[in-house]
Amino acid sequence: MASKNPLVGVLMGSDSDWQVMERCVNQLKDFGIGCEVRVLSAHRTPDEVHEYASSARRRGLKVLIAGAGMSAALAGVLASKTTLPVIGVPMASGMPSGLDAALSTMQMPPGVPVACMAIGPAGATNAAILAAQILALADATLAGRLEKFKAAQAKKVLEKDAELQKKLSR
Repeated sequence: MASKNPLVGVLMGSDSDWQVMERCVNQLKDFGIGCEVRVLSAHRTPDEVHEYASSARRRGLKVLIAGAGMSAALAGVLASKTTLPVIGVPMASGMPSGLDAALSTMQMPPGVPVACMAIGPAGATNAAILAAQILALADATLAGRLEKFKAAQAKKVLEKDAELQKKLSR
């Protein structure tokens, strides 16, 4: 799956990660950010992962997002082959609740940075938001969309607080 003029590459180590990473793709779409989505494994398709990362900038991508579980090597391998920002989303598989994937994603050696999000669905959503924030540094329209997004989040919380205050005052 690829949209016209994708700016973000969303990769998964397995198709079983799609249920979580779909949130990332949907959040990018909500911001109007084109993306391409691939299943590539750091361990089973290393040549393809290297080629993908090495050619990403040339193909117009600006940010890479990688969802992977267990050893979660995908984000690190991508980061080793590109100078683009790489955001890792640990999947809840393997060790209890994805802790192994989180530790693998965040424990990168100096010189190979990977931004590590939360494990699972929240991390997938936040990866898209972080990618949007990176892209918004050079895109005032996108920055405006992010401001509206943040304002809408605040409004929802305040509405829920008002409902709770009504219940408590009865």
